[in-house]
Amino acid sequence: MTTHASLPALTCRLLRDSEYAAWDRFVECHPRSSVYHLSIWRHIFSVAFGKRWYLIAAFQDGTIRAGLPLVHMKSLLFGNFLVSMPYVNYGGLLTTDAGLAAPLLQEAIALGQQLGAKHIELRHLENHYPQLPVRQEKVSMWLALPGTAQELMGSFKAKLRSQIRKGEKNNLGVRIGSMELLEDFDTVFAHNMRDLGTPVYGRAIFRLTLEAFPDTARVVVVTGENQRPLAAGFLLGYGQRLEIPWASSLRQYNHLQSNMWLYWHCLRYACEQGYRFFDFGRCTVGEATFKFKEQWGAQPVSHSWHYHLDGERPLPRLNPQNPKFRLALNVWRRLPLSVTRCLGPAFIKHLP
Repeated sequence: MTTHASLPALTCRLLRDSEYAAWDRFVECHPRSSVYHLSIWRHIFSVAFGKRWYLIAAFQDGTIRAGLPLVHMKSLLFGNFLVSMPYVNYGGLLTTDAGLAAPLLQEAIALGQQLGAKHIELRHLENHYPQLPVRQEKVSMWLALPGTAQELMGSFKAKLRSQIRKGEKNNLGVRIGSMELLEDFDTVFAHNMRDLGTPVYGRAIFRLTLEAFPDTARVVVVTGENQRPLAAGFLLGYGQRLEIPWASSLRQYNHLQSNMWLYWHCLRYACEQGYRFFDFGRCTVGEATFKFKEQWGAQPVSHSWHYHLDGERPLPRLNPQNPKFRLALNVWRRLPLSVTRCLGPAFIKHLP
């Protein structure tokens, strides 16, 4: 714990269990907060991934004024580091005063030293730490929504409307629900991730999220003949924005426009529920996923990933674009689905 004389009655320290309710109230009142700042993720990450979630908070006169959630990642294969936040699209520093960023960083560095972390990765939409090395190639794609789904459909270009309507012509169905659709979602997701060469999450992360947010988390499944699931998405709403953090489709059925049918119904649901924005999730500018999201009219929202490094070293790159992982990804694509579903959760829990 550090007390900073330069700011009135400022104390930075790890939040105690009894203080999580106060933190959640702070999050819910903050205009820049995300659902991932809420303390429930401490439980979700612990159960789903076996990871420890920390919250460093700044107090002034006994009141929370800022906080920085951090998750400790440690493995022989990928190293020892802290990240805010892994597995999800948002997190990082949440503050009422830009002057609180530096004291929280110092406390995070101290925590990292206690844990033996070699670096700290802080993922923000804002450029909170211009003095630190930063990556800014990631963006989220947000679409401002009109009042009705009909207005939204009318705003699309003719080619996009035609692709959507092919889903109806191909007799595709759609179901929107919760836990009862989780198995269908997981089947599509695991298959698609294997084809991409990416280890798959265990089902626990999805189950726990549905349990934690019963009113705002939904599963959307597109079905074909015999009710077979062809595409699926996971929706999570917070404030005025509905996000699709996870989505997949079976490639062999893409000619039926199952993926377009999925996203259209997710957008339609967002309009019907009164959301003001649809968040297509994170991607890299110029890649195929960026172009897919852009065609719906979504606009990029820049991310700033800041790094505090222990000594002189290159910025870490624990993602599929790292050449060191390409051979492993190519091998993974050729493994039987049953093998990847068994081994995937053990690997992916160490990748942020």
